[in-house]
Amino acid sequence: MVKEDQSKTDFDIMCDKVFCLDGNIRSVRVINDRGKLIAGGMRSGLRALEDAKKDEMLFMELSLRVRMRHEFDEEFGPVDFSLSYRGKIILFSFPMDKNVLFVTTEKKLDLNRTHFEILKIIRA
Repeated sequence: MVKEDQSKTDFDIMCDKVFCLDGNIRSVRVINDRGKLIAGGMRSGLRALEDAKKDEMLFMELSLRVRMRHEFDEEFGPVDFSLSYRGKIILFSFPMDKNVLFVTTEKKLDLNRTHFEILKIIRA
């Protein structure tokens, strides 16, 4: 979770709001178009399943994947979010202009509502 201080960015505040939606949310991160972390992090008290080096690779791959999905915007409309239901966790990506909101959750997350609540926060 983002540390409390007076230098919070709008992205940090958005990450905090997403964390408050559900205790099953493990991480909330904003990734730029080059795959670099610009805000957010892991929920306090949790440890990432991957090491920091793999985080870099994951963020770069995510950024590329989001950019590539824009190729089909004309045919299908823009992507609101993508979901990956993995063996250990659920991963969401929410395109935001040139950035991506990347959220990981426990598998017991309510898949009927949380992603729509996150969209409301992004669009506010």
